[in-house]
Amino acid sequence: MTTSPSSPPDRARRRVTVLSGGVGGARFLQGLARVPGWGDEVTVVANTADDLWMHGLKICPDLDTVMYTLGGGIDPERGWGRTDETWHAKEELAAYGVEEAWFGLGDRDLATHLVRTRMLDAGYTLSAVTEALCARWQPGVRLLPMTDDRVETHVAVPDDQAPSGKRVVHFQEYWIRLRAAVPALAVVPVGIDAATPAAGVVEAITEADVVLLPPSNPVVSIGTILGVPGVRQALAATSAPVVGLSPIVAGTHVRGMAHQLLESIGVEVSAAGVAEHYGARSAGGLLDGWLVDTVDAALVERVRATGMACDAVPLMMTDHDATAAMARAALALVGLGA
Repeated sequence: MTTSPSSPPDRARRRVTVLSGGVGGARFLQGLARVPGWGDEVTVVANTADDLWMHGLKICPDLDTVMYTLGGGIDPERGWGRTDETWHAKEELAAYGVEEAWFGLGDRDLATHLVRTRMLDAGYTLSAVTEALCARWQPGVRLLPMTDDRVETHVAVPDDQAPSGKRVVHFQEYWIRLRAAVPALAVVPVGIDAATPAAGVVEAITEADVVLLPPSNPVVSIGTILGVPGVRQALAATSAPVVGLSPIVAGTHVRGMAHQLLESIGVEVSAAGVAEHYGARSAGGLLDGWLVDTVDAALVERVRATGMACDAVPLMMTDHDATAAMARAALALVGLGA
């Protein structure tokens, strides 16, 4: 079943806006770049609520993962950080007893954070800094932070020693140090209510020919982008179809900790549960279309019943060709053939 919320644009270069987290979003973008006619004018609105300050440096994991991946500098095995990385600064910090053992900064990666922090200290916005960094990496997309304001996701976890029975940690500590192995009692994006979209974000959504939500975490990646005041309104206002790809396959996440965090906000951990969480635009939600994996084909009719188009296709990003096929399927779902 396909629908056509809008006619395919006539222009040779068609504008695509992608709301992206880190690894999953970056890999999806590699596939999108291989879809003829649709990878030429891409704007990526990246999650910045995973950002943190460490050793006096501003670290933006999702922005950097997209930039390094598309620019050819990512470590392909880890999916994050720089290729051919060394760790001399980390070792020296440890020798001084000041290194956070759960979060290591590689020497090559450290240079990016030093440049970013120096520019921020000089008064440049995060958007301007990101543009300057991308001038080196040439990722082939326009990369925008969701906001120039400071937003950080914190997670409440159980703590028997605390009077309240819980404590709050930064999302990166929950994911890296605790390995998401303890329950997430609550997810709190601190500062998001006072944030505003970075320059160009709203226009990228309202002026797009299609908006895509790759299989990124619906709570702490896509969810925090949507939490910036003005972003949901832009999605409601755009004439472009909005299509998402499920990060949940066969009842759990493929990578990361979406399972734990969906449970923390009371969302059913299934491809249909996430679709219902986003909702159909025809019923006041966000999506015109939703793709589930072939193993979840039995959920297609349930998703269609919400008012959005839905099909089941392979959603495992095993290589660039498989990922490009996912991007083509997302476009075809709303009548936008490659």
